[in-house]
Amino acid sequence: MRFSKLSLLYLIFIIPIFLFSETIRIHLWHQMEPQKEPSLKTLISEFERENPNIEIIALHKGTEELRTGYQAAAAFTGGGPELVYGPMDQVGPFEVMKLKKSDKSIIMPLEDLFDEDFFARFSDLALVKYKGHIYQIADRLGNHLSLVYNKKLFAEVGLDSPPQTIEEMIEFGKKLTIDKDGDGKIDQYGLVWNYSEPFWFIPFFGGFGGEVFDRNNKPNLNTEAAIKAFQLMDDLKNKYKIIPQECDYDIADNKFNQGRAAMIINGDWSWGKYLKSPKVDFGLTRIPFVNETGLWSSPYVSATGYSINSTVSGTKLDATKKLLKFLLSEHAQRTFSKEHKSIPSLKSLQSDPSFMNDPVLQESSKQIEVGTLMPIIPEMRAIWDAMRPALQNVLGGQMTPIEAAEYQQKLADEKINSMYEGSESSPEKNTLMNTIFIVLGIALGLFLTYVFIYKFILILLKNPKSQETRNSRFAVILAAPAAILMFGMVVYPFFYNIVISFSNMNMTNVNSWQIVGFTQYIKVFSEQIFYSVFFKTLIWTVMNVFFHVSIGVMLAVLLNRKLPGKTIFRVLLILPWAVPQYITALTWRGMFMSDTGAINLMLSKIGMESVNWLSEPTTAFIACIITNIWLGFPFMMMIALGGLQSIPYELYEAAEIDGASSWKKFLNVTVPLLKPVMVPAITLGIVWTFNNLNVMWLVTNGGQPADKTHILVSYVYRAAFNLYRYGYAAAFSMIIFVVLVIFSITFMNKSQVAEKT
Repeated sequence: MRFSKLSLLYLIFIIPIFLFSETIRIHLWHQMEPQKEPSLKTLISEFERENPNIEIIALHKGTEELRTGYQAAAAFTGGGPELVYGPMDQVGPFEVMKLKKSDKSIIMPLEDLFDEDFFARFSDLALVKYKGHIYQIADRLGNHLSLVYNKKLFAEVGLDSPPQTIEEMIEFGKKLTIDKDGDGKIDQYGLVWNYSEPFWFIPFFGGFGGEVFDRNNKPNLNTEAAIKAFQLMDDLKNKYKIIPQECDYDIADNKFNQGRAAMIINGDWSWGKYLKSPKVDFGLTRIPFVNETGLWSSPYVSATGYSINSTVSGTKLDATKKLLKFLLSEHAQRTFSKEHKSIPSLKSLQSDPSFMNDPVLQESSKQIEVGTLMPIIPEMRAIWDAMRPALQNVLGGQMTPIEAAEYQQKLADEKINSMYEGSESSPEKNTLMNTIFIVLGIALGLFLTYVFIYKFILILLKNPKSQETRNSRFAVILAAPAAILMFGMVVYPFFYNIVISFSNMNMTNVNSWQIVGFTQYIKVFSEQIFYSVFFKTLIWTVMNVFFHVSIGVMLAVLLNRKLPGKTIFRVLLILPWAVPQYITALTWRGMFMSDTGAINLMLSKIGMESVNWLSEPTTAFIACIITNIWLGFPFMMMIALGGLQSIPYELYEAAEIDGASSWKKFLNVTVPLLKPVMVPAITLGIVWTFNNLNVMWLVTNGGQPADKTHILVSYVYRAAFNLYRYGYAAAFSMIIFVVLVIFSITFMNKSQVAEKT
C-alpha cells in the first residue's frame, strides 16, 4: 500500500505533535550553590517519575544574573520561567515591576492558590509577604552569616572554645595569626571573610545598634553605630592585622577550607563544604557579642524559596503548583537539611528531634535568634551600592569613619532618588513629546519602507525574466535568514534603545514609560561623574591599544623571521586570546592578590615590597590594564603577521641595496605597507577596548575599590541593572555609541586607509 505525499507529511509532522502534546514543560530558574544542585536534580528526577507527563527544565543562575534575567524576561517580554527560586530580598523588585499592558507584578500572589491549611504548615518567616500578599514560600530559613572556626587550629594554640565577644575575637585572632616559617609573611590568619562587601559588614553595624532604615523606610546610615562599625573594620585590618590586607569571598573561603585560617564569617550555604573538608574540624557559633552596646552582632536573616511567574495559567499553573508542593514537602526539606545543614521551613521538621539535636542546626538557630530580618523593599539595591564605596574608602584609608558615615548617607539618598526619577512626569509634556516621537517614527518608517521595499524589491521585479534578477532573488533568499536574525538581534534592539533613551523608563514603569525628550541626555552631561569616568575610559583605551599594537607588531616581526620552533611560539603566543576572557580575568585577579598572588611573589623575589594591587584605585586600574594587554596583543600580532607575510621580499632587497638600515627599512617599507592592514584592526581594537566590560568588572569585582575603577560601560551597567535607571542608561549608551562612531570615521578618514589606490 502506497502513501500519498499528504499522508507522509501527516506522519512526519502531525503524529509527533500528537505524541508529545501531553507533556507539560515547567522551567525552574534557581541560584542554589553547586554543592546543592545534585540534591535538587535527584528530587526533580523523583518528581518526573511520579508525574511522567511533566518535564522539569532546571537552570542554574548566579544571584544577580537570576534577578536581572528574570526581570528582563518577565517584564519586557512576558516570558521567563514558571518557577523562580532565590532569596527573599528579590521579592520587592519583582513586585514593583509590572507585566506588559497589565497592573500585575511579574510574580504571582500565592494566597489564592493554596488553602489555609497548606500555609499553616510553614513558619511565619517562610511566608514572604509584601504589600499584604504572599509572593514567596521558602523551603529553608536563615541564609545568614555566622562565625565558623577550626577546632584543630584552636587546639594548636591552647584554645578550647570560640570567642564570645569582639574583644575575645581580636585576642584569639592575634594568637591564631601566625608566620609559621619565619619568612615575614603570614601563613595562617586568625580571621578571614569578605569584609569589603556590605552584606558582611551588616552584622557589626547591627551589633553597635545600627538599623539601615528608620520607621519611615528612609536610609539611616549616618549614625554613631556606623562610625563605630567602620572603626572596628579599620582596626581589624590595619591595627590588629588579624585579617588579610586583601580578601574577597573566594580567597577567604579557600584559606579556611585549606586550614590556613582559623575563623571565617560565612553563610549557611557554605557549611556543608567545611564539614567535609579534611583540614577543618568544624565548629559554629554566633558572631561575637558587642560589650559596648550589650548586643550580639546581628547579621541579616532571610528565607530562600520559590515564586511563581504571573503569566502562568491553565494546566501549566496546575503542574507548577504540584511541583512547588513537592519541592516544599517534608521529604524534600529533609533531604536538604540532612545533607546541607539548612534549617527547614516546615514546623513539623523544626520540632523533629533528629534535626533539632543536630549541633550545627542548634547553633544556626541561635544565630537566627539575634539576627535582623532582611528588608525586601527595592531600595535595598541603593543601600548596598551606597555602603560599599564608603566601607572600602575606610579600609583603604581614603576616609575616616565619620566621613564614611556621612558619605554613605548622602549616596543612599541620591541613589534612591535616582531609582524613581521620572516616575511622575508632567502628562501634558509627555503627551506632546509622545506625539512628536510618533510623527518622527512614522516618517522614519516611511523612509525605510521606501529604501528597502521600493528601492530593493521593486528593482528585483523590474525585469523578472532576466538572469540578473534571478540571481538577485537567489541571493536574497540566501541572505534572508541572516538578515532576519540581524534585525532581531541588532537592528531592532538598537532602535528600541534609541527610543528608550528619550524616555523615563525605570523600575516602576518598565511597561508604562513615556517620552520625556532630551531629559536623560541632559542628566548625563550635567553630572560630573560622566566626565571623570570618560577621562578614565580614554586613558584605559589609549594605554591598552598602544601596548596591543606595539607588542603585537614587535612579536609579528620576530615571528616573520626564520626561527627554530616558530610554529610552537606562534601557538603559545595566541593562547592568551584563545582562552575565554572570564577565565583569564579571574586568574589575573588571583595573581594580583597581595599576600597570595604570583605578582607580589615575583616582586619579593627581586627585593621589592608587595603592592596592595586591588585595594588602591590607581593600582587596581593598572592591574586591569595589564590584564587587558595580556588578552589583546595576540590579536594585533596575528593581524600584523598576516600583513608582513604579504609584503614582497624584493622591496627589502631594494632598500638594502640603497643602503637602508634595518630601522629605515622598517619605517619606509614595513610601516607604510602594514598601514592598510593595521588601521582597521586598530579601529576595531579601540572599539572593543572602549566597551570591554568583562576585564574591568571581573578584575576589580565591579568597579572596586569604592567605585573608582569604572569605565563608561561598567558605570552604565551598574546604573541599568543595580538601580534600574533604564532610560538614563540607554541615553548613556547612545552617547558612547556616537563617540565611537565619530572617532572611527574620523580615524579611518585621517589615516586615508579607505581611499582607493
